[in-house]
Amino acid sequence: MDILIVSGGDINFTLLKEYVSNHPDITIIAVDKGVEALFSLNILPNHIVGDLDSVSPSIKEKYTNNTNVVFHKYKPEKDYTDTDIAIKLAIKLNATSITILGALGKRMDHALANIHILNYALKANIPCKIVDEHNKIYLINKTTILKKLEVYGKYISLIPLTSTVSGLSLNGFKYPLSNYTLKYGKSLGVSNEIIEDVATIELKKGILIVIESKD
Repeated sequence: MDILIVSGGDINFTLLKEYVSNHPDITIIAVDKGVEALFSLNILPNHIVGDLDSVSPSIKEKYTNNTNVVFHKYKPEKDYTDTDIAIKLAIKLNATSITILGALGKRMDHALANIHILNYALKANIPCKIVDEHNKIYLINKTTILKKLEVYGKYISLIPLTSTVSGLSLNGFKYPLSNYTLKYGKSLGVSNEIIEDVATIELKKGILIVIESKD
């Protein structure tokens, strides 16, 4: 089951509409303010997660009365963010892949937290990515192959999520590495580029944040 989470950050409506159109069988989880984005595009979510404190009463009432929508309502004062809960719900629903739109925006605290909680899906061995009009963000902890014609943008940045990423080798990149230990807090992995048809990221231990970016 492919699952789309529409969170409450900045949402590009064109990107959202195109993604849903290209994935007609996708299961949609709306997170709080993401409900309004879906409503404006006349897209019905399968699940709604959150306290709905930022959703207008009229929209809230429309979805509350729809029996095709499953509500997972929580109080505003809770230990986890709504996106955190949504990822855990997607895993519980046996997702085979998870895509998150609206996970980035003006609130850097939420953006950073949303990148970190991708680790839930990584531990469950479920591909999970955050996407906006400029970036695709995901975590890796094993050898990963990237095809130049399929990456999201020109730039590939590798940022340690763990204190160290050891045995890091990059092949097919403009700036290669061989059995390198990349430590947390270092910017060495920022703005690399793929120069071969296929590039390989190898690592022996640790977790990397991979960001495929375009201007």
